[in-house]
Amino acid sequence: MSFADIAAEASRRWPQRAIEDVAANGPGGETFALTAGSAPWIRVGTALCGKAAGADAVIDAIKDVLARNTITSARISEVGCFGLCFAEPLVDIQLPNGPRVFYGNVTPETAEQIIVSHLANATPAVDLALGTQGGSVPGIPDISQHPMKRNETRIALRNAGTIDPGDIYQYIASGGYHALNKALTGMTPQEMLEQVNASGLRGRGGAAFPAGTKWNFLAGSPAPMKYILCNCEEGDPGAFNDKGIVESDPNTVVEGVTLAGYACAARRGYIFIRHGHDGPIDRARQAISQAYDLGLLGENILGTEFSFDLEVALTGDSYVSGEETALMEAIEGKRSMPRYRPPFPAQVGVFGQPSNINNVKTLAYVPEIVARGGEWFAGIGHERSTGTAIICLTGALNYTGMVEVPMGLSLREVLYDVGGGVKGGKDLKLVQTGGPLGGVLSADSLDLVLDFEVFRDAGAILGSGGIIAADEDTCIVDLTRALIAFCQYESCGKCFPCRMGMSHLLEVLERMCRLEGEPGDMELMRTIGLNMQAGSLCGHGQLGFNPVSSAIKYFGPEFEAHINDHRCPTGGCSRQTFSPRLTRR
Repeated sequence: MSFADIAAEASRRWPQRAIEDVAANGPGGETFALTAGSAPWIRVGTALCGKAAGADAVIDAIKDVLARNTITSARISEVGCFGLCFAEPLVDIQLPNGPRVFYGNVTPETAEQIIVSHLANATPAVDLALGTQGGSVPGIPDISQHPMKRNETRIALRNAGTIDPGDIYQYIASGGYHALNKALTGMTPQEMLEQVNASGLRGRGGAAFPAGTKWNFLAGSPAPMKYILCNCEEGDPGAFNDKGIVESDPNTVVEGVTLAGYACAARRGYIFIRHGHDGPIDRARQAISQAYDLGLLGENILGTEFSFDLEVALTGDSYVSGEETALMEAIEGKRSMPRYRPPFPAQVGVFGQPSNINNVKTLAYVPEIVARGGEWFAGIGHERSTGTAIICLTGALNYTGMVEVPMGLSLREVLYDVGGGVKGGKDLKLVQTGGPLGGVLSADSLDLVLDFEVFRDAGAILGSGGIIAADEDTCIVDLTRALIAFCQYESCGKCFPCRMGMSHLLEVLERMCRLEGEPGDMELMRTIGLNMQAGSLCGHGQLGFNPVSSAIKYFGPEFEAHINDHRCPTGGCSRQTFSPRLTRR
């Protein structure tokens, strides 16, 4: 089957209509959105955030109400995360030729009111509605003007919460796999590499290494078998965008991996997901299976000479397995522990063959870069940090969830314009960024912009995109203790500086939180941290002192109060008790 035939079938199943989209295209601008044809379309968010909030019960209630009211024409799609995690379970309804109307925090009880009003009586339930998209409804605001949507530029998340991740035809009808067809039928691998280089795309897994440079390392290898590895281990507390992309739009990841394979002349790929993350695992496997069925994976893809095979690989509950060489060990069925380097993965990778490892977010950008061109992507962002940042907002904010905003936005804009500010009118004390190996920034740092170098120079890491906001009641020493406790537990134990350094840091911080700190504890932690940085095998130990060093940099007096005055300024540590630590060793 040709791609033209596949695309025609997708359009038949899921037709499009033009809608006014002021937010995306300016006044009078138009975009195209899928419809269910002549049927009402009900979309329910069933990503992890939706399921945790009770989406499954809401779906059951919707089906029951439809049956009792003999509404047989409605189509129900389980979609991924629209980004408004604070409003889950999120349900939106679209009548034929009408706008999408979003309802937030839906319960089985309010689901009945919504269905009866919107479908049985053809009148949206205005009092329960959160917003509309693709048209106006009196009394309901435009969802694009919600704080979490107003500043968005969606590239990797373009389909999240909008299409059914289990229906490859919805993805194709939305423009999916057009980039793969374009590359295979009209571009050489070198031309594709040039577009990725021109885009300025940098890795979104933490190191921010230029993706095109990394791909060139692999493309230059003459080995007959090469691998593309997609890293969705994502164990950072406060980060869920990798899982969010894979369970909301797995086909964009499959297409991105396949395009990377074409550019690097690789024959096989793995999407690496932590065991137990059932949503991303199931949806990735389904997307891969459907791609094989349509000839978008396997031998001679779309009738060309390019062949590529892809599967999902799982690991156990191990944070360190997100490190690229530990990831390869896990794929080979070994314990997830980092390898010594050199040789580097582009020389000797998984199963001893040249390999390339990229983060989910990095690969999710690739289809749009190929479709629109590298210069288009390079025109978004800030200086060398091109494109967008996919941010997970959590903590003491009014609006929490997953947003995609242009690089260059300030932390102030992210926390206050997008996140709605601190709950309860309290003062912001700090933000923790980049996962447990990232840094802590004070409220005085809000004018920092989303930029890899800017964050690095401030002693923090943009990293995986997790931003946790803490209010004035948070004890910085206790927060730092919690971060180091996580890092200590997750150390694989292979190298001495990390294994013992993490444990020693935790002992000192626990002593401080018991208000039993000793003179010299600050200098002791600095010494431990320097030894970890100099002697650890991988980033887990090398970066393990980051949360401590940044916390001391911005909140040194609070540490001193715990040590010298045996007092916690917030009053939190006087109530702390610690039970013996769990450890793997």
